Parts: sequence; C-alpha cells; structure tokens
Amino acid sequence: MSSSEKSKEKIPGTGDEENARNKFDGDATSHSEDKAETSSSNTDSDLSHMLESKLKVEEKVQEDSLLDEVTFEGIARYILSDRCKNIVTMAGAGISTSAGIPDFRSPGTGLYDNLEKYNLPEPHAVFDISYFKTNPEPFFVLCKDLYPKQAFKPTPCHYFIKLLEKKNKLLTHFTQNIDTLERVSGLSDGKVVEAHGSFNTGHCRKCNAQYEQEWMRERIFSEDVVPRCTQKDCDGIVKPDIVFFGESLPDKFRMHIKDMEECDLLIILGTSLVVQPFASLTGRTRKNVPRLYINMERTKGGGGDFFSMLFGGGSNFDFDNPDNIRDVFWQGKCDEGCQALADLLGWGEELKTLVCEEHARLELEMKATASTQPKAKV
Repeated sequence: MSSSEKSKEKIPGTGDEENARNKFDGDATSHSEDKAETSSSNTDSDLSHMLESKLKVEEKVQEDSLLDEVTFEGIARYILSDRCKNIVTMAGAGISTSAGIPDFRSPGTGLYDNLEKYNLPEPHAVFDISYFKTNPEPFFVLCKDLYPKQAFKPTPCHYFIKLLEKKNKLLTHFTQNIDTLERVSGLSDGKVVEAHGSFNTGHCRKCNAQYEQEWMRERIFSEDVVPRCTQKDCDGIVKPDIVFFGESLPDKFRMHIKDMEECDLLIILGTSLVVQPFASLTGRTRKNVPRLYINMERTKGGGGDFFSMLFGGGSNFDFDNPDNIRDVFWQGKCDEGCQALADLLGWGEELKTLVCEEHARLELEMKATASTQPKAKV
C-alpha cells in the first residue's frame, strides 16, 4: 500500500468527517436515531479520555531499563522474572492468516468480487454505517466469506496468548480482529478486548434485541440475504456487533485503556499499526516498559498524523536508537515468533501440545455439531 493510499485509509470509531460519516438519516426509529446522535459525543469522550491519559503518561520521568539486554532473549528472561506480571498483548490480522482468515480490509483478495453488481462507490463502503443503513445487502453478501467458520481454528499465536494467561502473566489482550478466535482458544472473556467488535453477538437496529453467534450464522447462510429481527412487531435488520466506519469503539475498549498504565510488557503481534486509535495504545505505557513487536515488517510512517501526534502511535519505536532501552523487533510470521519465544521460555513443548490437543478437541466438536441446527437466543 502506498503512503498516499494509507493517508486515505478510513479510521473506525473516530468520527472523521471525510471517511466515517456517523449521522443517520431516513426511516430509522427513535432508538436508532438516538444511537446515531450519541456516536459523535461518544467519540469526543474517547478522544478526551485518551488525551488526558496520554498526558499523564508523558509526565512520568524516564526510568531505567527493565531489561538486562534489549534483545529477544532479554525479553524472554524478563518474562520469566518476578518483575513481569502484567503483560498486555495487541493483535492484528497477522495472527489469524495461518488459520485461513482473509484480510477483509484489502481489496484484491477476492472478497469483493461478489459485490460488483452493487456498484459500490468504493470497496470500503460496505463497512460504512451510513451506506449500510441505506443498503445492507452487500455487507451480508460479503459476510458469507467473512463469517467465522467451524473449520477455522486458533493459531499457535492465539494459544501462546492463552498460555500467558495460564501462567498468570496476561493482563489484557487487545485485538483488532473480528473473527472470535481468541474466544475459541479459551481466552477468558474478561481478558479479551475486541477493539473493533466481533461476530460473537448481533443486535437489532430497531429494538436492540441481542442475538447470539449461532443464530446469526444460520441467518447469514440462509437464502434470506439480510437477517431480520424475530421479536413481536419488529422486522429490524440484525447487524453483527462489529465496528463500522462512523461508529464508536466498544465501551469495553475505553474501559481497558487504563490497563496500559499497569502494563509491564507490551507484545504487539501481526499488525501494521495503521488504524487509530488502536495503534495509539503502543505509546501509552510507561517510558521504560519493554515492547516486543513481532511482524513481517516494521511499522512505517513518520508519526505525523493527528492521532500519532496526540496519543503516540506505531511509529514511535526506538529500534535503531543507540539509547534504546526497551524496543525489540522480531521479523517473521507470528506463529514462528511466538514458538521461538516459547522455546526460550522453556514452554515450547507445552505450546505445541496445547495446539495439538485443542485442535483435536475442536475437530471432535465440529463433527458432533455438524448436523445440528443453531437456535435463536434473544
């Protein structure tokens, strides 16, 4: 992606006037109208809270390095020490690619081929809440490719994060992914913050009735393209709880921003750190907290965008700075990086066993439920 294309990338949950129209119009009910009107105020609250917290972090004085060596091996030794108790992980699409999950944000992957007949103004319009309100059908056509399938299994990277929880080292896991694989891996609900929502639940746009994932799955793969609410006297559209452009980020994301102040190790996995405000989390730790970045390539950009200047972003790493006391980059696939780290920690065989056992369990569950019909839960 070119730098000019990146500058045009939409930002979910920010209320950007050019890229994320958050005003509803037309025949929405009063509930939907109220929800739309509060989107902007929620966004303002997001920004105010994040700016206040960021300034507090920057007031903290520079501290000594927590690492005995600013290397991958140094990170491993630090994790094994008693000083490392509150690890925060941040994940993007790169942790799910080996599971077969497509990157829905990238035109050219084939996901958008079935939408040509709808004459979208641009591919990403399918994820714009204003466009969805007037024409939801393209999104649900795309959903058939996006929706988490039983054949998708969590990756070794997902299970490494689960292993951190098992070792009582994990404070919070922030994810940009909507595929729910963290939940499938067994990660506790209280540990998972799905910054861009997920397919785990859906809500009626009219009456706000909640529907569970299996109900949504059945409707999305039925002949009826658009799922409709089954509540009495309601025929509203049921939308999965993923964040569209023009919508506020989930309350849970705002609630857990403060966890960055407790974080004593940040591990960033499989994300290019382009989308804000998610990327700004990397700049919200204390100044000496180690940060391990596992990705196919380093994040790019000069940090000149509005959000990076206010909150810090993915481009404020000190990898090449001779005074670097905390930032370590491991280049490669997330699964390989997590396995390499697990090996250094002495958890290598435990991770491999966990992956094998869990995949076998999921295979059995898939076979046992293949012929069952999901039931609605409202």
